[in-house]
Amino acid sequence: MNPVVHFEMPAENRQRMADFYSKTFGWQTQMLGQDMGNYVVATTTESDEKGPKKPGAINGGFFTKTPDMPAQYPSVVVAVDDIKEAMKKVAQAGGKVLGEPMKIPGVGQYVSFFDTEGNRVSMLQPASPKYSPPH
Repeated sequence: MNPVVHFEMPAENRQRMADFYSKTFGWQTQMLGQDMGNYVVATTTESDEKGPKKPGAINGGFFTKTPDMPAQYPSVVVAVDDIKEAMKKVAQAGGKVLGEPMKIPGVGQYVSFFDTEGNRVSMLQPASPKYSPPH
């Protein structure tokens, strides 16, 4: 099985969003720079370099809302071994891949897709097999 390894949510104001989740749930946030798309990593559970220590727990992040991206709402990221093969499977099963994979430095290959119900979901082929998304 390919596990859900990360969640993502859009944000109009990343500082406001980070303050909200930090104050409300105690999450730790890390503001990444423009070279990483101004992404905000959210640590929601005790983690180490391998990711969450608690089985079943995941961390996530927030991307900046932009007018040119489709379906900007909360979604999950599924880890895959081979992103090109997974893209073929999405299409064969009736989904629609949204563009080509993009390389996220130090993270891996990433692409979003619509499932058969119109949900935007993403896939990540980690840069290294032992890697888990930012925490």
